[in-house]
Amino acid sequence: MRFIIYGAGAIGGTLGSRLFVAGYEVLFIARGQHGSTIVQDGLTYRNPHETLVQKIPSVPHPSAIAFRSDDVMILTVKSQDTVTALSDLAAVAPRNLPIFCAQNGVCNESLALRFFPRVYAMLVLCPGTYLTPGEVIHSARDPGGCFDTGCYPNGSDSTAQAVAEALEQSHFAANADPKVMRLKYAKLLLNLGNPLQLILKDFNHSREIMRFLRQEALSCFEAAGIDCANQSESEARFGLVKPETVANAPRGGSSTWQSVARGQTQIETPYLNGEICLIGRENNIATPANDRIATLALKATNQADFRQQASSTLLEEIERNR
Repeated sequence: MRFIIYGAGAIGGTLGSRLFVAGYEVLFIARGQHGSTIVQDGLTYRNPHETLVQKIPSVPHPSAIAFRSDDVMILTVKSQDTVTALSDLAAVAPRNLPIFCAQNGVCNESLALRFFPRVYAMLVLCPGTYLTPGEVIHSARDPGGCFDTGCYPNGSDSTAQAVAEALEQSHFAANADPKVMRLKYAKLLLNLGNPLQLILKDFNHSREIMRFLRQEALSCFEAAGIDCANQSESEARFGLVKPETVANAPRGGSSTWQSVARGQTQIETPYLNGEICLIGRENNIATPANDRIATLALKATNQADFRQQASSTLLEEIERNR
C-alpha cells in the first residue's frame, strides 16, 4: 500500500512522517515553498522526543504521479481548498482511487463523492503546527493522534481496516468505525472555537462564548436528525490524545489561526461555523452566535484595520442577539 498525502502541513506532514518511519511508502503532494523545501532538504518533523529530517518523495501536483493499483489518497488540505484539490486529482487519477478525508468539518466527504465513488471519512484529532516551510511540529505523546475512519456515509470495508491498522502501527489511535461521522460531528463542536484566536484580545469569557456556539450546533443537529456522538462517547476517543510540549517550538494555535499566520486570506471558518449556519438555515434554527463568529473571522482575515474585541464585549453581543 502506498499512501499519497495531499497536503503536507501539520496533519499531512505528521501522518506522512510517522507512516514513513513505520516502513510504509509515502508520497506527498505539496505546493509552493513548503513543497520545494521538502524536495530539496527533506521534511523536518519534530515531536516532544526527537527531530527527524526525512527525504520523503513529494510532487507539486497530482499530474506528476504515476498512479498504482495499491494507492490510497489521504486528503489533508483545508476545506476551502478541497474542490480545487479534487478537481486536479480527478483529471488524472483512476476513478476507483480510495479517498480518505482527514480534514476538519463534515462537508468534504460529500464533495469528494462528486468526483470519486470510494470515499472514506476520517476523524482528525492531532495537535500539530505548520508555520515554517519544510517543518511540522507534532505536540503529542503516543498515541500521536486519533484517526478513526470508515466508509462514507457509513459502513466499513477491508480498505478502511487496512488503513486503520497502518495508522495503529504508526503509533496513532485508529479504529475502523462504520459510524465515524458521529465522531466527526462531535469534533466539529470543538472546532467552532477555532476563530476565537483571530477575533479576541483576551479569553476570559471564551468558555461562555463556546457554550453558545455548541448549543446552537446541537439544536441544529437535532432539528436535522444528525447523529452526533455524545460527550462521553467522544471523550473516550478524544481523551486518548495527550498534548506534550516540543522544546523551543510552542504550539502555534488553532488550524484557522495558523492559516492566517502563514499569510492566507482564505480560511476554513465557512466550513466550520458556517456549516452550523447552513444547517440552521435549512431547518429554520437561528444561529446568531455562529453567524457572528464567522463574519468576524472573515473580517479579521481580510481587513487590515480589524481590531480584536474584548471577550466580554463579544459575549454581551451574543447574549443580546439570542
